Amino acid sequence: MPLKQAIVVRSDLDMGRGKTAAQVSHASLSAFRKAELADKWVARRWEAEGQKKVVLKVASEAELLQLYERMKREIPCALIRDAGHTQLEPGTLTCFGAGPAEEAKIDKFTKELKLL
Repeated sequence: MPLKQAIVVRSDLDMGRGKTAAQVSHASLSAFRKAELADKWVARRWEAEGQKKVVLKVASEAELLQLYERMKREIPCALIRDAGHTQLEPGTLTCFGAGPAEEAKIDKFTKELKLL
């Protein structure tokens, strides 16, 4: 079963492209580190498979948190809060990363979401 990582981003924040890219990067690396602690073999396999990932969007903080709470029960996840140095207030929830994990497990939670 192939592995992938999902990054889920709030679309209501109107972040610039660079800001969004930085937040997605934080989420990807943070989720990977959590997954690596949970199962080093899965993390290494994901790296060997090419680090497949998908970046998806949700419409609000509430939707982000609801999905995060559901996914973190089964998949290593990392919630990202902005430091507030540029476009956002300190502590603003921007996105979360999930996995890497089995693609089917990720898709179970994210299949209805649209690409960012």
